[in-house]
Amino acid sequence: MSAMSPMSQWIRRLCLISFTSVAASTLLPMLAHAADAAPKSAALPAGAVALVNGQVISESTLNEAVRNVVSRTGTADTPQLRAAIKDDLIGRELLRQQAVSAHYDQRPEVGQAPADQKTDIAIRSWIVDNVRAPEVTESAVKARYDAVVATFGKEEYKPQIIAVADEASANSVIQALKAGQPAAALAQQYGVGPTRANGGEMPWVSFKLPLTEGNTHGVPMPLAKVITTLQAGETAPQPINAGDGWLVVRLEGKRPMQVPAFNAAKDDIRHQLQDEGMQAALGQRMAELARTATIVE
Repeated sequence: MSAMSPMSQWIRRLCLISFTSVAASTLLPMLAHAADAAPKSAALPAGAVALVNGQVISESTLNEAVRNVVSRTGTADTPQLRAAIKDDLIGRELLRQQAVSAHYDQRPEVGQAPADQKTDIAIRSWIVDNVRAPEVTESAVKARYDAVVATFGKEEYKPQIIAVADEASANSVIQALKAGQPAAALAQQYGVGPTRANGGEMPWVSFKLPLTEGNTHGVPMPLAKVITTLQAGETAPQPINAGDGWLVVRLEGKRPMQVPAFNAAKDDIRHQLQDEGMQAALGQRMAELARTATIVE
């Protein structure tokens, strides 16, 4: 499959877990711009893919990280994936250096941890103590609740989506689904990318009808249109051309949308806003670190 289409990017966002334990991949756009401005030397040592303040990130480390992601998610080993994981490793190394310089690696909880978890625990501890997000107010929680509720329709849908490499495979999957074969098995047999690993499972989603661009919760419009025309248990008769492959769509379930009361939802919304604030604050801190770092790629 070629460069990732917007539709495949949406599926990947839903299916893929973070490449590293500190989820640096969600923060790297800021880091990348800062790194472009950071001082660089002329060359990398043999076997290195990057230098971060003189510390080597080796090709073997990158290869191992790529293998782990590919084995967990079923995604293809592509130059784009390798570039993203390398950026993750650079961000993680910046954070590790901060933790070590502040002696977080010498804390008792780090010393007692298994060897393969020591660095992650030291980084997390440093982040907790040194990265601050703005406090989430009750008005911000209510505003987010109202904004989300306004996007819900009368029904919600549970799609299954299997991404395949070509139209012939897509049509084979459609016929097999109509014959009663399980989607998870077909995803393993024919699927590519993250839908192979998760059996095509997607989260419940609701659309306000009629569908309008920009109001489909990030689901590409052609896919949202197909989802909303299906009945529970029905498979779309034609696959969707995703640009870099083909998508087979089956509707696993359909039910009336039950909007939770504000008091029932507010704690989850508050945690979401806190996570978003922390990610933004961590992204800013990493960008600051990158601006003063020597990063060679």
